[in-house]
Amino acid sequence: MIALHLLTLDVSDNDEGVVTIEALASTPAAQHAAALAEARAVLDWAWRAFPHTHGPADEGGEWDHDLQSGVEGDGWHAVTLTLTGTPEFAHAFAAAFTDVQAD
Repeated sequence: MIALHLLTLDVSDNDEGVVTIEALASTPAAQHAAALAEARAVLDWAWRAFPHTHGPADEGGEWDHDLQSGVEGDGWHAVTLTLTGTPEFAHAFAAAFTDVQAD
């Protein structure tokens, strides 16, 4: 299992069988590159595990993504990776990743 140290995960689903996984980080500038690297590692996994099924669910895709990055107030940097996918994609994701919160 791959541990995510900066990204935290929030998972939800809807009545249409689409699962949404949000991977979020808000970090000082010094950790922003590491947060982006974690998001890229998640995307790299998704492309390897489901290489030919990327795209919107309403067009037959098994998974899709949106990656946002920006600066918040007081110099904090945000990374938001939103993945949507089938229950099979979500199960594979859950088997591959865990979020670990540093104390």
